[in-house]
Amino acid sequence: MTTVDRPKVDTPPADTVAVPERAVAAVSTPDGAPAPPSASAEIGNWMRGYARRHPIASLATVGGQVVLGWQALVFLVTDIIALRFPWKEFVRQAAFMTSASALPTVFVAIPIGMTLSIQFALLAAQVGATSLAGAASGLAVIRQGAPMVAALLMAAAAGSAVCADLGSRTIREEIDAMEVMGLSVIQRLVVPRMVAAVLVSVCLTGVICFVGFFSGYIFNVFVQNGTPGTFVTTFASFATVNDFILTMIKAAVFGAIVAIVACHKGLNTSGGPAGVANAVNATVVASIILLMLVNVGFTQLYVMLFPRTGF
Repeated sequence: MTTVDRPKVDTPPADTVAVPERAVAAVSTPDGAPAPPSASAEIGNWMRGYARRHPIASLATVGGQVVLGWQALVFLVTDIIALRFPWKEFVRQAAFMTSASALPTVFVAIPIGMTLSIQFALLAAQVGATSLAGAASGLAVIRQGAPMVAALLMAAAAGSAVCADLGSRTIREEIDAMEVMGLSVIQRLVVPRMVAAVLVSVCLTGVICFVGFFSGYIFNVFVQNGTPGTFVTTFASFATVNDFILTMIKAAVFGAIVAIVACHKGLNTSGGPAGVANAVNATVVASIILLMLVNVGFTQLYVMLFPRTGF
């Protein structure tokens, strides 16, 4: 019986065998425990995880909210044309948002008007233009105070409630059941809430304009010994119809932003009751940040399109 001679393979010594790069992390310590990763590996893993958790997740969230807002707008137009808009749900949500936001809005508008009257009266006295206190405080209330206060209260009261309602439905799988039955969640739930938020935000902004200006007037006349006629006359001289139109447009956009953010967070809730609480918190924070950024854009755009050249 013959034997076949196999070619000899030169093997390096045991202490010089190359270890694959991927296996370096799996090398064990002398006591058998896995070796900890290097500092550079830990930093790299943390940076990749941070990018996934924050910037990339933020962009995905904003993109989802934009898509949801566009779909809701398309459904709104088509439902109104087809005469199938859910009016009952719209009225129910509008009544709920009004009851949750109206009284706090009035109580916040009163100190806002008084505070602006105090600050502008002090500034006007320092420059020797006390007659302009009414114009300054009134314009501040109408241009910035009214829409921002209404939007913030809508986000804190109505937006959080909408998110909690949709979030609880999501974790109870009611949203999935509606989709299985062929019902559009956006058409049935998102659209009426968005329209209700826009309407309530516009109405609350009008109330804040009146209450804030009236409280500033009362405080200036009876506390700061201002002249009633001068307060009203200077305000009427500086304020224009465009200021009020811009305020109403801002109020409508702010209401839509609050509703879309709340609905998006509620429909994407996960993790049980704790997830609902986290979604409500995220709704308020995200709404306030978006409102501030959009307000800056509106203000700058208005100044560029309608510049004031003088008295």
